[in-house]
Amino acid sequence: MRVPFSVYLMPVYWFALSVAGGYTWWRAVAVFLILHVFVYPASNGYNSYHDRDEGSIGGLRQPPRVTQELYHLVLLFDALALLFSFFLSPIFALAVALYLLVSKAYSHRGVRLKKYPVISTLVVTVFQGAFTFLMVQVGVDLDIQQILQPTNSWFALVSTLFLCGSYPLTQIYQHHEDAERGDKTLSLLLGIRGTFVFSGIALGLGAALLIGLYLMLGQIYNVLVFLLCTAPITYYFLNWVRRSWQDPGEVNFENTMRMNKISSLCISLAFFLILLLRFVRIN
Repeated sequence: MRVPFSVYLMPVYWFALSVAGGYTWWRAVAVFLILHVFVYPASNGYNSYHDRDEGSIGGLRQPPRVTQELYHLVLLFDALALLFSFFLSPIFALAVALYLLVSKAYSHRGVRLKKYPVISTLVVTVFQGAFTFLMVQVGVDLDIQQILQPTNSWFALVSTLFLCGSYPLTQIYQHHEDAERGDKTLSLLLGIRGTFVFSGIALGLGAALLIGLYLMLGQIYNVLVFLLCTAPITYYFLNWVRRSWQDPGEVNFENTMRMNKISSLCISLAFFLILLLRFVRIN
């Protein structure tokens, strides 16, 4: 189920809250728990059940053998996620149900969106990015007019661009196993160097759009917080690219997971601090 792997998806949650206002904290906590304790682990477990990886995967160096009990646990987590979501909002529950169905289409051996590089990238980056961004805001019962504001839509696009940059990097060390399984991932299609270039462009576009939106709204402090907190990501990414250009052996599980940890924690910290700044200004 790789519950700790949910940490890597936290930035979208904090980002969605950092640009919103007018919600209660208990709902925010409830949405966090539903997504990170039930929804994401259920998706991870279902993916593991169908992939049956033998090599390292995100969050696990040596994944255990898949059993039928894992499938039953996934269904239990699905049911709990939908039940708790419905208590918050029927619309939120519907969004969670759609997310779970799409995640299953991504992994299921009969559909296997994962084996189509462009389609799988669009599905993952939209649903884990913009869709989840808006789903969080629906879950905390944000006013529909605020959710549909053009600026909020641009912020949602930023989350998709960030996912578009980070998603291929999670595949970069699995080319051999993905090819054997018949999954032509985007990273496999681009190659190692192409993956780095593509990810750098997508992350750069996301950061540029976010900074532009902050400046347009006169939120200079948000720009400074974001740049300061994400500086370690830029440093590690560029250094990793340089090392990988010289030695392809640097493209491995350890360095990929380190990149994921640094980026997720630093971006989460940035949006959490921006959320705190918003709270202080309001009060």
